[in-house]
Amino acid sequence: MPPADDGPVRHDGWMTDRAASRTAVLVCQGRAAADGRYAAGRFADPVAWDLLDPAERGVVELVRDDGAVPGPGERIAYELVRRAAVGMVPRTIAIDEAVRSGPNAQVVILGAGLDGRAWRMPELAGSVVFEVDHPASQSDKRRRATGLGATTGAQVWVAADLERERLEPALRAAGFDPDSASTWVWEGVVPYLRADDVRAAVGQISDLSAPGSRLVVNYQARSLPTSVMRRTMRVALRLSRQPDPMAGEPWRSLWRPYGIRDLLQDNGFDLVSDADLWELSTGLELPAWANTSLRNGHVAVATRRHGA
Repeated sequence: MPPADDGPVRHDGWMTDRAASRTAVLVCQGRAAADGRYAAGRFADPVAWDLLDPAERGVVELVRDDGAVPGPGERIAYELVRRAAVGMVPRTIAIDEAVRSGPNAQVVILGAGLDGRAWRMPELAGSVVFEVDHPASQSDKRRRATGLGATTGAQVWVAADLERERLEPALRAAGFDPDSASTWVWEGVVPYLRADDVRAAVGQISDLSAPGSRLVVNYQARSLPTSVMRRTMRVALRLSRQPDPMAGEPWRSLWRPYGIRDLLQDNGFDLVSDADLWELSTGLELPAWANTSLRNGHVAVATRRHGA
């Protein structure tokens, strides 16, 4: 049963020369490298490996095996995946837990990338999952997902570019019901949008959210060490002539927790929790070296208030 070929694809039909997201591949490599290696019993993503192309799996195997890395160029790719693996564990666990406790008749995954929840979460068996992403990235995912069997009640593909078009027409055309409480997952997208685009998107989500709906937002806080590390990695990749997964997707907006709180509250959402990945990693026995890199990633959970 090939769910990647099922369900509608909605977009305005405009052409784009934008390529599929490469950071989505890095995130998927991180999840594949972490599966079965960290936080056993709390973290698992067996689908991630299946969503990777064969050429993308070699570095994952090295990270999983702690294997020797032959040269400086390969070492950089290894380090990117190694750090992604550790970061994905608390982030994924926190978001999965928020999804499990939310109203899940409708689940909207914004900027879905290579997210595997439709295939790996049995809790979504009775849910309609709307996968929203840029047309180029979504086309790439559908190709990769051929042959995977979704565990959801229905998986609906919605092609949309949040920087260029409104969310409501595409979702409504795909069968989304704004009068039904929903769970929204917005993971790994906010940093790549301009601040005004983030504000506009939250406003659109609010307009489409019935009271009791849940919004789960992953965002990046300001962090000088992380910014320096990213720049250093990019320079090293350039010098070693290795592919740079961050080249076409720079960070465009970083947020302070009070800024996210105020943005959500101004749009009718009450903040339930907001924690950085280091806090969320408590008890997961992750490597101590991850301290700095985990402190700038956050997961915020909010609920659409009644009468807002």
